[in-house]
Amino acid sequence: MSAATPYVRPDVKMLLDMLAAMAGPKMNEIPLADARASYAQMAALVEADPVPLATIRDLSCPGPRGDIPLRLYDAQAERAPGPVVMFYHGGGFVIGDLDSHHALCTTIAAELDLPVVAVHYALAPEHPFPASDEDSIAATRWVAENAAALGREATGLVTMGDSAGGHLAIVVAQDLAKAPAKVPVILQVPIYPATDESSDGSMAEFAEGFLLTKETMDWFMACYAPVPGDPRAYPIHGDQAGSPPTLLVTASLDPLRDQGRRYAAALAAAGVECHFMEMKGSIHGFVNLRKAVPSAQADMLAILAQAKLMLGRICA
Repeated sequence: MSAATPYVRPDVKMLLDMLAAMAGPKMNEIPLADARASYAQMAALVEADPVPLATIRDLSCPGPRGDIPLRLYDAQAERAPGPVVMFYHGGGFVIGDLDSHHALCTTIAAELDLPVVAVHYALAPEHPFPASDEDSIAATRWVAENAAALGREATGLVTMGDSAGGHLAIVVAQDLAKAPAKVPVILQVPIYPATDESSDGSMAEFAEGFLLTKETMDWFMACYAPVPGDPRAYPIHGDQAGSPPTLLVTASLDPLRDQGRRYAAALAAAGVECHFMEMKGSIHGFVNLRKAVPSAQADMLAILAQAKLMLGRICA
């Protein structure tokens, strides 16, 4: 293998070859409703099965545009006060919902043995920037302050998400650092997050052929319509010094890889504890590909094991 040829895991290559052989229009070339439906259909084919839990309950909280749908996951029917994980789904701020990341949230709840509250924020283009950010912040503050309605008393918050959700995990933590809630963010776990405006580096290197494409990213961002320089749109411009301990995850074949690397470097430069994990030979979206890409399940378990180690020390 030449130095210019990136390493691709065998199971990842099998999935990429299968997708390349499938004819059909690109996501940004079909009606929005069809794009959202196709994302849900793909998840049903390639994602691992949900883990049975004692508690899975839909609920909602007030938000800037009306009620925000939430889903509570817990391996236990009842629980003493402790940390609560806030999970924000990926999908470029345009696609995805509580169901698209349902199986993943059951795994997180089971492996961490903590309550998980998944947030379905308002999607673009119907609700462009900063709607997703505002909804995620509002939902997190509601969980911090409404133990009775949730049925779980949070003593600390863990913000976690993938892709757009990884971005939101950072934005929420930055907002709560500026204007503290009743309960602090004690750990953030952004997984292949979008953090800055860059279009070079990995965005160019992996523009085609690795599931997420630059063209799709451009479409997502056109729908999201972020304001240049606003830290809620590009959290690398926020105050990193106030960030909580961080577990930052990237994939080596991801167009967003370098955005994650740069954000990890910014945290380190600000003196923030940051554990960096890069999944070699894997692609954007691997947390939702755990049936089609078995190695992705091992990656997810490794991420959660590291998060559990960090929480054990933070909460000691």
